[in-house]
Amino acid sequence: MDLFHPKDSFQFSCVKDCIKCCSGEPGFVYLSKKDLTKLLSHFKMKARDFVQKYCRFTSYYDENEVLCLQEKYNYECIFLEKNGCSVYEARPIQCSTYPFWTTIVYNKKSWDREAEDCPGMNQGAFISKETAMKQNFLYEENTPITRADLELLYES
Repeated sequence: MDLFHPKDSFQFSCVKDCIKCCSGEPGFVYLSKKDLTKLLSHFKMKARDFVQKYCRFTSYYDENEVLCLQEKYNYECIFLEKNGCSVYEARPIQCSTYPFWTTIVYNKKSWDREAEDCPGMNQGAFISKETAMKQNFLYEENTPITRADLELLYES
């Protein structure tokens, strides 16, 4: 993918105590097999127990049902606590690659639109286009686990 930025870098740094990408509007944090494995290790839980406690299924773009994290009643991430992300070291790839998602880095207009809600964009550290592309690749390759794939994981 050819990212839009004309200077070959992006400016982005998370802002301390900002939780806008983890709360507010309803949304989905899709989990891949890799994400699930990291979270299972973090919690030292079996897949079935973790899914029952922290996850739900939702329809994906291809009409498959895929695994995602539950949200709290106020649409906050289930792992968001007063001091931030309680699973930061094991957070899903969708979280760790923000804001380098395809729909955001597609063009300058989409980047600037997202920056209206994210105080860390267009300030802070300079991120090379190469690094941004690597983050975008990780995001794109992180396919959510389907209900059928999860059943196979339970059996193994």
